[in-house]
Amino acid sequence: MTVLSFDKTGVDVVYEGTEFRLEKELIEDATQKSYHDVTDHEVLQIIEENPELSGEPARVGDILSTA
Repeated sequence: MTVLSFDKTGVDVVYEGTEFRLEKELIEDATQKSYHDVTDHEVLQIIEENPELSGEPARVGDILSTA
């Protein structure tokens, strides 16, 4: 299971027991979108080759506004 923790400067990730951080700029470069317009599903696709996506994708901007 992959755990994502979003904040205004990037995402803390736990993937297969390994913790690392994806900075906002890296996510924007990878998706060619503004950080706030990227979805949690798109971030998972950066991390995992074939992630199990469930539920509706949530925009980072929406996630941060409810945090």
